[in-house]
Amino acid sequence: MDTFGCAIDCIDGRAQMPVIEWVKFHGSVQYVDMITEPGADGCLAREDSKITNRIHHTTQVAIRAHNPSIIAVCGHFDCVANPVSNEEHIADIKKSAGIVGHWVPEIRVVGLFVNEFGSIDLICDSNEGKSEIKSFL
Repeated sequence: MDTFGCAIDCIDGRAQMPVIEWVKFHGSVQYVDMITEPGADGCLAREDSKITNRIHHTTQVAIRAHNPSIIAVCGHFDCVANPVSNEEHIADIKKSAGIVGHWVPEIRVVGLFVNEFGSIDLICDSNEGKSEIKSFL
């Protein structure tokens, strides 16, 4: 059986591979549906209604099609479309993950930041504090 995750990410290619790899590994999924928007974390955090509605619609399509077990909301260092400090990206990611979490309270939502080294910083996790048994066999 195929297992899916989903990521709401910037269009910037530097941010996509690290996010896909993180979601596959930490979400224990085979595939990651990508929902991309320039500066997605900033668009969601500022509640740009046109873009937020488009992201919400596309997220619902991914849920209906593939029933993801995890959704990542992402931002990244040196984003041209959301040119803010790392601290502001972190605030945007937290707010955006909260918004997405309200859309899909039954799905694990994580906030990820792709730092200047191309590594992932976990910003928030809706499963934090929930005990869970996972088998990696």
